[in-house]
Amino acid sequence: MWNVSHKGVVMKKVFRLKNLGCAHCAAKMEKSINKLNGVNGATISFMTARFTLDADDSSFDDILAECKKIIRKIEKDCEIIE
Repeated sequence: MWNVSHKGVVMKKVFRLKNLGCAHCAAKMEKSINKLNGVNGATISFMTARFTLDADDSSFDDILAECKKIIRKIEKDCEIIE
């Protein structure tokens, strides 16, 4: 999905999370990801094991790579399914 904001072109994608084992960890991941530059909004649902990322299109792949690092740091067996 493509959107245009006052900051430029943004992309919003939804991913599945494999081995997300804890709601508290999901909240910690979400909070850390939302602090990244270029992230307009990120949500992680423990109940559905879904990760929604709304970020600048120009650096989306780099932001997603940082998200993966954050997720693995907080819960080592959890991974994003693309």
